[in-house]
Amino acid sequence: MTLAPGQPGLGLIEHGVVAAAEGRIVFVGQESEWPRGSRAEEELDLEGRLVTPGLIDCHTHLVYAGDRAEEHERRLAGASYEAIARAGGGILSTVRATRAASEAELIRESLPRLDALLAEGVTTVEIKSGYGLALEHERKQLRVARELAHLRSFTLKSTFLGAHAVPPELAGRPEEYVERVCAEMIPAIAAEGLADAADAFCEQIGFTPAQTRAVLEAASARGLGVKLHADQLSNQHGAALAASLCAQSADHLEYLDEAGAAALARAGTTAVLLPGAFYFTRETRVPPVDLLRRHGVRVALATDCNPGTSPLTSLLAAMNFGAVLYGLSVEECLIGVTRAAAHALSLASSTGTLEAGKHCDLAIWNAERPAELVHRLGPNPLHMRIWRGR
Repeated sequence: MTLAPGQPGLGLIEHGVVAAAEGRIVFVGQESEWPRGSRAEEELDLEGRLVTPGLIDCHTHLVYAGDRAEEHERRLAGASYEAIARAGGGILSTVRATRAASEAELIRESLPRLDALLAEGVTTVEIKSGYGLALEHERKQLRVARELAHLRSFTLKSTFLGAHAVPPELAGRPEEYVERVCAEMIPAIAAEGLADAADAFCEQIGFTPAQTRAVLEAASARGLGVKLHADQLSNQHGAALAASLCAQSADHLEYLDEAGAAALARAGTTAVLLPGAFYFTRETRVPPVDLLRRHGVRVALATDCNPGTSPLTSLLAAMNFGAVLYGLSVEECLIGVTRAAAHALSLASSTGTLEAGKHCDLAIWNAERPAELVHRLGPNPLHMRIWRGR
């Protein structure tokens, strides 16, 4: 088999061997380096197939109810994302549907989306809340995410996104809602262990930089990691704000400026690019990839799976979009959904590359070289997915 260990680059290893014990990798290298006389309880001959780390989708809104295909139709007719949101559509339409759904209904609607990701070699998924916008409903979403991790074999990282939009009952009173998020929702979510991190939507139709900072500082004080939807529709200097808080990631970044890129590099904050949202909303401003490269910012890719602006459940398609729409290389795409994505979730010590000591999370492909994973759209080349050695 051919290994793409992902550290430091793709570093292909022909005629490779991966050995694992108790769910963790114990050896990665060429067959000639495998200790003579060593035998495994179970051996798999992969017949020359390509092996990569299990893929990581580090930004999804996978748990929700309802459908927003009608909004897509309106955008095709010329309506903007902002206009639809200001008219009561967008996030708030999904809030209404998600609040009305039971946990069982949310599980039933979310499982097919999760299964589609897993079927393409994904072994780790981040799932955000943010369609409840009230404590009981945010809890519900996060509990459903936890239940999905019991129903399927994958690593879950859950993120509280209470500051996604102002709820309809507090329309026009964002400060009051932010106070509720900080004083009531974050303490409860953190105390119950329902989230690993917190996120916020820093945007003209979302929350101001000051409001965003208040939310993320409250989350950090409660021991949660922080992430940020930043600079998607306008330059609110969200990347610099994320960096100032040592955020795990700043996501979207179409309007990122040089000061923001430099700040991300200094802080070690991962830039997460979301070409699905760019594609579905027919945006024209491409994230400044060359700027990120020049400053040495780590770049991840994700689906942004959500009901309105990125109804995408294919990380392979996100890789293709990243290459075609953003000009990322094959290596950047594959590292973006493995090693860099692991950093975006603070998981780089345990997954994202093929190295001894890390979880044995593998994707085994009916392919000879990584370019095939980025080039194709449609056929699923996955041969086998291995999570924690199983």
